Amino acid sequence: MAAGRRREDGGEGTEMILYDEEKRIFTIHTDHSTYQMMADPYGYLLHLYYGNRTAGRTDYLLTYRDRGFSGNPGCAGRNRTYSLDALPQEFPFQGGGDFRSTLLCVRDSEGIAGCDLRYREHRIRNGKYGLAGLPAAYAGEKDDAFTLEIVLEDQRLGLEAELLYGVLPHCDIITRSVILRNKGKAGVFLDKAQTACLDFVHGDFDFTVFMGRHAMERIPRRQRLTGGNQVIGSRRGASSHQYNPFVILSEHDAGERAGRCWSMQLVYSGGFEAEAGRDQYGQTRMQMGMGDGRLDYPLGAGEELTLPEVIMSFSGNGMAGLSQNHHRCIQRHIVRGKYRDCPRPVLLNSWEAAYFDFTGRTVVELARQAKLLGIDMVVMDDGWFGERRDDLRGLGDWFANEEKLGGTLGDLAKRVNAEGVRFGIWMEPEMVSEDSGLYREHPDWTLAIPGAEPVRGRYQLVLDFSRPDVREYIFARICEVLDQGNIEYLKWDCNRNIVEAYSDPGRQVREHGGATCVSRGKILHDYILGLYDVLERLHRRYPELLIEGCCGGGGRFDAGMLYYTPQIWCSDNTDAVDRLLIQYGTSFGYPAAAVGAHVSACPNGQTGRTAPLATRGAVAMAGTFGYEMDPAELSAKERQEIRRQITRYREIRRLIQEGLYYRLSDHLNCEGSAGPRTDEFVAWEFVEESGREAVVTVVTTGIHGNMPTQYVRLRGLTPGAMYKVEPEEAPESWNGATPRIYPAEALMDMGLPLPEMRDEYQSVIFRLLREDRQRESQRHPSREDAR
Repeated sequence: MAAGRRREDGGEGTEMILYDEEKRIFTIHTDHSTYQMMADPYGYLLHLYYGNRTAGRTDYLLTYRDRGFSGNPGCAGRNRTYSLDALPQEFPFQGGGDFRSTLLCVRDSEGIAGCDLRYREHRIRNGKYGLAGLPAAYAGEKDDAFTLEIVLEDQRLGLEAELLYGVLPHCDIITRSVILRNKGKAGVFLDKAQTACLDFVHGDFDFTVFMGRHAMERIPRRQRLTGGNQVIGSRRGASSHQYNPFVILSEHDAGERAGRCWSMQLVYSGGFEAEAGRDQYGQTRMQMGMGDGRLDYPLGAGEELTLPEVIMSFSGNGMAGLSQNHHRCIQRHIVRGKYRDCPRPVLLNSWEAAYFDFTGRTVVELARQAKLLGIDMVVMDDGWFGERRDDLRGLGDWFANEEKLGGTLGDLAKRVNAEGVRFGIWMEPEMVSEDSGLYREHPDWTLAIPGAEPVRGRYQLVLDFSRPDVREYIFARICEVLDQGNIEYLKWDCNRNIVEAYSDPGRQVREHGGATCVSRGKILHDYILGLYDVLERLHRRYPELLIEGCCGGGGRFDAGMLYYTPQIWCSDNTDAVDRLLIQYGTSFGYPAAAVGAHVSACPNGQTGRTAPLATRGAVAMAGTFGYEMDPAELSAKERQEIRRQITRYREIRRLIQEGLYYRLSDHLNCEGSAGPRTDEFVAWEFVEESGREAVVTVVTTGIHGNMPTQYVRLRGLTPGAMYKVEPEEAPESWNGATPRIYPAEALMDMGLPLPEMRDEYQSVIFRLLREDRQRESQRHPSREDAR
């Protein structure tokens, strides 16, 4: 059996999913990678290979030996050389003799742990699978995409695991999900249910994770795997500021430009776990999926649970290629709707301009100032509703404070539009203040333990989005707000994590030792499903609405949210210098078009640091681009600079949204957190896939006496071509007339000398345009020249 359309070039390897019936070997191809697995004679699904595209079988990689204290499953009889404790697997489970970290741990109704999943059947089809109630990568009608479904079963429990593999060949992406079905007569409990793992029979690997805290998210940390397990995750009910659900396994000597590396990215916004470990035999396993301590998820007879999707990719050419695979996947197969392809508006947000202290007149004045600067949209942030004068009260009362706004919300939208700019608002629908009309009327709608003093975060509680009645009320209130006027943008915020995972015990209980207990895992997962339900309904009802996700900045920056919100506020920290590192880490798994980034006033409100306005603009241009300041406080020179920034951004916006992204400075240290190495600058590049145009941004991070010249090596240019290179604003020290013409190979091999910049945090943006006529004359000399 096979699936796959013939490629346009008619080349070899036209089929993307192959099945060898004799050996029961499954082969999945993408344009540049191959993934292979095998249902062995005992029925266990073993992993064989994931790497550079290849032909033929790789089952020769499996070895069998009699190993002490590595048990043998009963079906192997007296074959002491067969042990799941020493074989690479596709969906490892507890109970088969594998003592490593597994994906699935099951208890039956009597509390007996363990299962035995064997291959039963499979299906191969064109198109990409979808997941009910969960976000997942999708494929359009014109996209090449394929699905492999493999069914494993445990006959004793009546448990079925349907493994789903989605193939997006031109992105070099393979996705995985699992549907667990209880077809037995009694309920079971899932103590652990993760989606995917990759097993390697040998190798010297590093594990890179993206860690941090509120206002300093996704800082890369790369560590060598020498033994034992490295585990990250979130127990906060959200993917979290602390760890991001994106990880990389790489060869120890892999870097940006070379080396083999593999990645996993969870399309889910709740608690998760990711892990990499090296076992007693030098084998490595990387895995990812849902996790919140002990999951303890009840699965009754006839019920099923769909596990969140994991996006996997492989690059044989370093981490830049790996990142670009994920960027393409998110831009083309995760983000949906109008704003997948069309330019995003440049906006001015009211928060750092006015905080809670504003009126309708303030917002209209911001709109007037925005128009003069060339800004597209004004967003009214927190404080426009109910009795919301500070963060102590008002959340949940989504009724416009007409006295404060000087009229209805619809009236204000008209007044803003009359100034020639678009209008957006901020909301925090998942939260409620105790000092609010909603809480006084429905205190039972929160996640709280009856009779216990609540744990508060930012003086607010969490609404129980696992309850349909709560979701229905909130959805209706949001619609009433949006229907009042021409509101074209919604910032969806969430400013605390979940502590008390308790909901109505009449709906979510299990019996354990004679006591009635609440399943924490089910409540937290159902909460995320409820959140997705509301967002999906908004997506369908308001297809023109741009929603920007936010969770105290980057506390829920994940592929799951990007399915509903095409951009996410990257961090509450708007300091341009800190953003260099935050956005550097974010770029490994997420495209620039998803990164909410604004220019804010100085001294910065989070750090007190001052950076040049030009540099703040240069850093914010590596994202969605906007402003967080009061234009009335700007000097004439600053206004002129902002107009220049907006003009520049509009010229390169399409390149930023769709171009290939390269990190040109390496700040990823092994055995430690990211930080400056030898370069005294941070640099990045956007290149049109055709190589016709590129933009390079450089920010200095260190200034010393009598400094040597710094060179930045470019990437992705067309070999053999000449490029016109021009800095946006040529510094006085720029050597020679501008623009200048350079050969592509020299720019990529030796680099571009940077102008002398005498202060820290100075920036320069270079624009490159390929000289096609020169390129053609070099590559195709005339016949007379040839003679």
